[in-house]
Amino acid sequence: MSVVLRTAASEGVAGLVLRPWAERDIPELIEAYRDPVMRRWTRLHVTGEQDARRWLEVQWAGWEGGERLSFAVFEPVGGSGELRLVGNVALKGLASGGSRAEVGYWTAAGARGRGVAARALERMTTWAFEAFGGDGLECLRLLHQVDNLASCRVAGKCGYALEGVLPAHPPFPLEGHVHARYAASVPTSVGPAGVPPGGEAG
Repeated sequence: MSVVLRTAASEGVAGLVLRPWAERDIPELIEAYRDPVMRRWTRLHVTGEQDARRWLEVQWAGWEGGERLSFAVFEPVGGSGELRLVGNVALKGLASGGSRAEVGYWTAAGARGRGVAARALERMTTWAFEAFGGDGLECLRLLHQVDNLASCRVAGKCGYALEGVLPAHPPFPLEGHVHARYAASVPTSVGPAGVPPGGEAG
């Protein structure tokens, strides 16, 4: 399966391109994981090319098996036509005929505070229900540790309602929030700043 998703550009906000990870992304992937905030919130760390290749192999295997669909998120660099890596979003735990799956995401350090995670998550969420709703997908869950406030804000912006709290469980030292969004819910329209009208993690 080869899927490319896009978000529309608006005034002052560049559109995003979401596509499966490729070998050419290794340098930017390594750079993204140099950020200590990334290393705090992610379980798989990338410290060099060998780690990066192993990380990519996990993503490719997920696409091949259909149970983990991970998208690299890019935005254009000025008017050059080039793209730079700004994040990652993933659809996890897909099963044929299964009613539930999970989403995850992270944003590169230089792209935070601009609604990148919310816009990318919203686009992938819409696509997931369109692509897999006919196979029984009804609910997407989003989990994060309670002190990851940025991830909690992204969940709220994208219509993932807080449904409960999970007890701490290794390797996570603190409780976690469980958010959920349902296929039957009204689609969220995310504005330029990633904030729905009227109104982060990997």
